[in-house]
Amino acid sequence: MMGATAVPLQESLLPEALDISFKTIPAILVLGMLALFLAIGFVFRVADTENMWVAGRSIGNLENGMAIGANWMSAASYLGMAASIALAGFYGLVYVVGWTTGYFILLIFLAAQLRRFGKYTAPDFVGDRFNSDSARAIAAVTTFLIGFVYAIGQAKGMALVGLYVFGDFGGVVPGLDGYQVMVVAMMAITVGYLTLSGMLGATKNQAVQYVILIVAFLGGLFVVGFTNGYSTVLPQIEYGMLIDDLGSEFSEPFATSSYYLWIATTFSLIFGTCGLPHVLVRFYTVESERTARWSTVWGLFFICLLYWSAPAFAAFGTSLYTENVSPTYGEPGMSSAASEVIVVLAAQLSNLPTWFVGFVAAGGIAAAIATVAGLFIAGSSAISHDIYTNIINEDATQRQQILVGRLSILALGFITTLAALDPASSIAALVGYAFALAASVLFPMFFLGMWWENTNREGALAGMTTGLVLWSLPMINEIVPNYVTGLEAPLSAGMAQWMPAIGSALITMPIVFAVTIGVSLVTDEPPMETKRVVRQCHSPEPMSQQQTAEDVVATDGGNETPADD
Repeated sequence: MMGATAVPLQESLLPEALDISFKTIPAILVLGMLALFLAIGFVFRVADTENMWVAGRSIGNLENGMAIGANWMSAASYLGMAASIALAGFYGLVYVVGWTTGYFILLIFLAAQLRRFGKYTAPDFVGDRFNSDSARAIAAVTTFLIGFVYAIGQAKGMALVGLYVFGDFGGVVPGLDGYQVMVVAMMAITVGYLTLSGMLGATKNQAVQYVILIVAFLGGLFVVGFTNGYSTVLPQIEYGMLIDDLGSEFSEPFATSSYYLWIATTFSLIFGTCGLPHVLVRFYTVESERTARWSTVWGLFFICLLYWSAPAFAAFGTSLYTENVSPTYGEPGMSSAASEVIVVLAAQLSNLPTWFVGFVAAGGIAAAIATVAGLFIAGSSAISHDIYTNIINEDATQRQQILVGRLSILALGFITTLAALDPASSIAALVGYAFALAASVLFPMFFLGMWWENTNREGALAGMTTGLVLWSLPMINEIVPNYVTGLEAPLSAGMAQWMPAIGSALITMPIVFAVTIGVSLVTDEPPMETKRVVRQCHSPEPMSQQQTAEDVVATDGGNETPADD
């Protein structure tokens, strides 16, 4: 134990078999990596809103693809996906299927169109497309809420990995155990560099973070597989020989959960991907719609490198855990805490050099920080640009906007840190709640806003309000009781079964589509100028780097007839 007055780790957060102690070389690696991120943030620090929110629309397709990959591959991908597969086997592939499929929808239906619309943020699109500050405000609050819920899982992942690298510093901060101290420390560093750098620095950092995380993950996988005789050349294929030895809980489809829950979760993850503000804003940072499309293709490629490998890492880690610790399934079985560091555990249980295990752990921290960066930039821009500048103070100077943005990052970091001190769910589940929210509220607005020109203000307001209310019901049912003494989750077993919090969009999203379309049909059509902007978003005519569909319409009225895109 480190510190004068030790505070015991929360047992539910203590990963069994993980070597929780200070390790000099891994600590130097991680601290050096964090110092690099801060340095890049300082070099690319911003002084204007264009660079703060959309990096000056100057990012190329390869760099943006790497930023998309890093932005996307959070602790949920690096740690949580392998954890879900290790505990739930075949069912855990829900994350691989859901998250990759969503990018194909983004590529086909939204990437180029959103770039042509050309705003700063997701709420910016909603507010201008539907000519409504109320819709803008709802979208901004939703964006902030997504960033908050999503980032709790990232903070948890960073803290668990930090325990391996730095050990238990419980008591250093009065009243906090070692896990909680790691949450505070990691979040403080992340918020510090984001407050300084904005989107431009975050994008430059995300390209570096992607290289670190993918080299650490793939390097760890190949070395663990080769060292233990599991694989020689392609562990992503050779791990199949292990499956039958891991038990029916790993190999049988839906042995640990229902088919309905798999479908509901997959649905939420697919369409939540298409509604996440920190993903969609990446299309605003590029110079053209062609770059937006190609950066999506590159991003999907970079993402698939890790997603193709995660099941193999889960299989190797599960086998090593069973051999060296205890049976993975049954009683007591592998705990949720241990599964969430299975990638690090696999390297540790393979008796690999401590510095190498530390490098694998550093990749998890890089993944979490990269995603928190995207989430916090999206959340702070929603407050600063969409609420403060567009609703509260339309005469705000750039300095005021950036100040409010940085204060928003600090606020988001503070409340995320507080919530992560005692998280209510696993990393993957926490992220899943955010995806369900994005699919319930934002994706219908983006899809209908881009592909049905008659979607109007009243329809959008009705649909978004409906989505927020419906998403809240299963969250109240399953999550709120964990924080209220005397209540036991879930409040309603029936709702938890048919409208689970992690997969609620299967029910909520179709209702939101129906409400939005229905209300739009019985109310006045949007202005013709708005329709022309929508049509221009589908025009084959290229636009210059800083030009938007609105600029084209203001100049020549846009295309009266939408062309095939």
